[in-house]
Amino acid sequence: MPGSLEPLDLSVQIPYHFRCPISLELMCDPVTVCTGQTYDRPSIESWVATGNTTCPVTRSPLTDFTLIPNHTLRRLIQDWCVANRSFGVQRIPTPKQPAEPSLVRTLLNQASSESNTYGSRLSALRRLRGLARDSDKNRSLISSHNVRAILSQVFFTNINVNTASSPELAHESLALLVMFPLTETECMEIASDADKITSLSSLLFHSSIEVRVNSAALIEIVLAGMRSQELRAQISNVDEIFEGVIDILKNLSSYPRGLKVGIKALFALCLVKQTRHKAVAAGAAETLVDRLADFDKCDAERALATVELLCRIPAGCAEFAEHALTVPLLVKTILKISDRATEYAAGALAALCSASERCQRDAVSAGVLTQLLLLVQSDCTDRAKRKAQLLLKLLRDSWPQDSIGNSDDFACSEVVPF
Repeated sequence: MPGSLEPLDLSVQIPYHFRCPISLELMCDPVTVCTGQTYDRPSIESWVATGNTTCPVTRSPLTDFTLIPNHTLRRLIQDWCVANRSFGVQRIPTPKQPAEPSLVRTLLNQASSESNTYGSRLSALRRLRGLARDSDKNRSLISSHNVRAILSQVFFTNINVNTASSPELAHESLALLVMFPLTETECMEIASDADKITSLSSLLFHSSIEVRVNSAALIEIVLAGMRSQELRAQISNVDEIFEGVIDILKNLSSYPRGLKVGIKALFALCLVKQTRHKAVAAGAAETLVDRLADFDKCDAERALATVELLCRIPAGCAEFAEHALTVPLLVKTILKISDRATEYAAGALAALCSASERCQRDAVSAGVLTQLLLLVQSDCTDRAKRKAQLLLKLLRDSWPQDSIGNSDDFACSEVVPF
């Protein structure tokens, strides 16, 4: 009933007209459609995107899909939020309006035209970047206007030009370019040009943290976006790339995006088997062990996967074995982060313990026996269990006599590759 109040779990009630008729949640960005009904913008956009052409409340045809911001209602909702903040209600932010297609086209033309002044082009790129940051919808709109080809052209045209303005144009276009996924064709176009890869690798050592991280981000996008093993190998064969990416992980631990981009790039590089020794030579083993505790769940999985990949080559195995914290950290990781992380940690331990009796003793001292017995009885992946069984077999002679039990119950199996 209009005007009524509906109870929430908290001791506060949301007025009926403050709720979206579709989601029944408090509206954060109320917009009015041509029938006069008001909805929360994400809800009505999803309604229309799924093919509906009628007003959800009145069932009348939507003859015009223009969404008009209801500023009065939004201010009333904000005032209500402030009045009820003692109940834990947070004030909704003032939403930023979606970008207009005409504005996006104008800005892209302004940024790409070499006849425009440096200041005009840079201003256009910065406005586009601000719009892209505002919302997924803006990014989708910008992406639909051939933005990747335009930005790639601006970036690679200006990165090696010796003028005061060109590098800044290149850096701004790079920052915007990495906000969009590239097609495989676009990735191959960059990867097949040695000069472009050289330019990207040189930026990994730039004085600006943001430029370094954006360069690593584009390298990862290109590597992950194509299936050509030959082109991926060409990129990972550039010595400076491993050094630059690992330096980002080593020295930018206080910059969260740097850690995230760095581990994604390193993982993508290490998927190329023939150049993994370059990662080891650049100090990947020590850096990964030292930074493992700093990653969030998803990035910790990537880091552990990278550790396992590097443990598959003798040089990598030797470097990880030399670090005193490698084995204890891997043992501690089992069953702690995720099933996938457990699988990678068990695989890395299996490789290390296969190559070193000292690692076997370190693993037993760190309590791996209990972890492995729990693992084989858990709901973890079959691959993780097979790796645990291999470890149990490897470590049988290293267990204390009172802990051995009937280890013959656990059959040995091969380490399953990715």
